[in-house]
Amino acid sequence: MYIHFIAIGGAVMHNLALALHSQGHKVTGSDDEIIDPAYTRLKNAGLIPEKFGWFPDKINQELDAVILGMHAHFDNPELAKAKELGLKIYSFPEYIYEQSKNKKRIVIGGSHGKTTITSMIMHVLKSVGKDFDYMVGSKLEGFELMVKLTASAPIIILEGDEYPDSALNKTPKFLLYKPNIAFISGIAWDHINVFPTFDNYCKQFQLFLDMVPINGKIIYNLEDSEVRKVADTTLSTAIKISYKTPEYVIENGTTFYVHNGNKTSLQVFGQHNLSNMAGAFEVCKQLDITENEFFTSIRTFNGAANRLEKIASNNQVVIFKDFAHSPSKLKATISAVNEQFAGRRIIACMELHTYSSLNKEFIAEYKSCMDGAGVKVVFFNPHTIELKRLEAISNNEVKKLFGHDDLIVLNKKDEIEKFLHSQEYTNSVLLLMSSGNFNGMNLPDMIQFILKQTA
Repeated sequence: MYIHFIAIGGAVMHNLALALHSQGHKVTGSDDEIIDPAYTRLKNAGLIPEKFGWFPDKINQELDAVILGMHAHFDNPELAKAKELGLKIYSFPEYIYEQSKNKKRIVIGGSHGKTTITSMIMHVLKSVGKDFDYMVGSKLEGFELMVKLTASAPIIILEGDEYPDSALNKTPKFLLYKPNIAFISGIAWDHINVFPTFDNYCKQFQLFLDMVPINGKIIYNLEDSEVRKVADTTLSTAIKISYKTPEYVIENGTTFYVHNGNKTSLQVFGQHNLSNMAGAFEVCKQLDITENEFFTSIRTFNGAANRLEKIASNNQVVIFKDFAHSPSKLKATISAVNEQFAGRRIIACMELHTYSSLNKEFIAEYKSCMDGAGVKVVFFNPHTIELKRLEAISNNEVKKLFGHDDLIVLNKKDEIEKFLHSQEYTNSVLLLMSSGNFNGMNLPDMIQFILKQTA
């Protein structure tokens, strides 16, 4: 087939493009901005666009399908040309569903933890040799791509985002997957541009559970009050299975999951990760994974890329990269590091990069989210605000809305680099939290500088 991607640089979009390319399909694509790792991976596959931007002349009658990314606007000129020619247009959730509608679909939803939980399940299934397809929002060790679609696998594990499908369809993506097993980890308001009120946001999760068939399963976090509400009031008559944070202990810097009196050493840490693991355990039991198989496998899980991922350390400093960009994620990450590294100074650097996080009306949700960090830094690039067509915001406004008198707000790459070069890293933890890349900061060079300074 000949397939064109509009907004090919997205995390899932570029992986789907690579997956289809590897299967022998002809793939082309466009985007107005592509950052690593998507840029390098597409370039190595020969799929990087010659120029950034939108080019209607790429759209022609020879195309078998056009796949539309969520970041393409409704007035995208390539989309307009595809509609004019009457081409088959899919969003990536629509395309994935078409390829998996005859499989058992396990959809992992929630405002936080989706990627980690999906990755934990994938890690266990691969460890025990189970055949499955998947779509996950981050790179995972042992998996070449973030998307796998085959004709043979009887099940598919899908990370289910509540954000709208595409510029053509405002239906949340997780509803398009039509789950046989629906999972909710937590509900915390996000995506203010689409869901203007918290009630409206919660309604999407209610719809998600309502669509589970009578022979399906609903797995939910008992400790989240909003999740309990939607689970208690769902119209679905599917079997409900709850989970909660398990017993765990920290001994000599290692976290242990305690189950039936037995301790399993883990590579990951933090209460949120232990809760995620308990949820993953319940999903795996529904897929005929035994307790012994789960706990033998999970001890080697070291996290998904960019999810509290340790990228460097020595005796004085530990450096983590994390996707924590929403208020709930920011709180959970800083809390986990405080618990695991008691007594160390935490230097927390967070980038406002998503639509919601750069929206003045939403930034107030971050109030006091960085409590627990010794040094608090927020970075944002005004050009990103322009690309997202949002109202400009000042550094003073950000500082006021975060509610930290000692908050440092930066806007340029050289400012964040200069700041990080100036810090004292003895007995510290550095958290770099973003869904972007701090405007192209050279992370490898920064890591080497910090490690050399503390050697």
